[in-house]
Amino acid sequence: MDRLTLGVAARLSRYLQVLTQAKKMGKDTISSQELSEYTHVNPTQIRRDLSGFGKFGKRGVGYNIDSLVAQIRKILRTSDQHNIALVGAGNLGLAIASSDIFADHGFRIVAILDVSPKKVGTKVGSLVVRHISELNKLVEDNDIVVGVLAVPPEASQELADQLVEAGVRIIFNYSGSLLTVAPDVTVHASSPAVDLLYALYFYLT
Repeated sequence: MDRLTLGVAARLSRYLQVLTQAKKMGKDTISSQELSEYTHVNPTQIRRDLSGFGKFGKRGVGYNIDSLVAQIRKILRTSDQHNIALVGAGNLGLAIASSDIFADHGFRIVAILDVSPKKVGTKVGSLVVRHISELNKLVEDNDIVVGVLAVPPEASQELADQLVEAGVRIIFNYSGSLLTVAPDVTVHASSPAVDLLYALYFYLT
């Protein structure tokens, strides 16, 4: 399959988010108009995006959510389970660990790490918080490809370096600081404030 453009990949990710939530709310089908209302993407654009990958929808009925979710995950290559190491067991880390935000899209937190003696050894759900010194072994044993940083800004670069050294190539950075990493490592800076600024821009213009 040809590599998706950034625009298409971003829109498909948004569709997947809405479809996953709609499924949780008990819906079996969804129309392009409904998808448009939740994503603010033009219905014609939605149909164009989805028609490029086969005939998923029926006129007057809409799209079967299960089928569409499976197809989009296949297109985005997230059909398989991907394992995550979560670094930071403070308030933000605990919120991330207890959320379905990653699990809904085929990502599973398999390790939680911290440096604080108060945190190490405590349980978060079914996982025991491990010391950061165990990172390399955990990454290797669990085939971890994604690291999530939920740590104070001043600790983020050092911990990002440790994740990269351990073999992690995708980092979700919730620390709020800028990270310097090798070209083959992808960093996603996640911030509710950035999303809010983006939304405000369209509201105000």
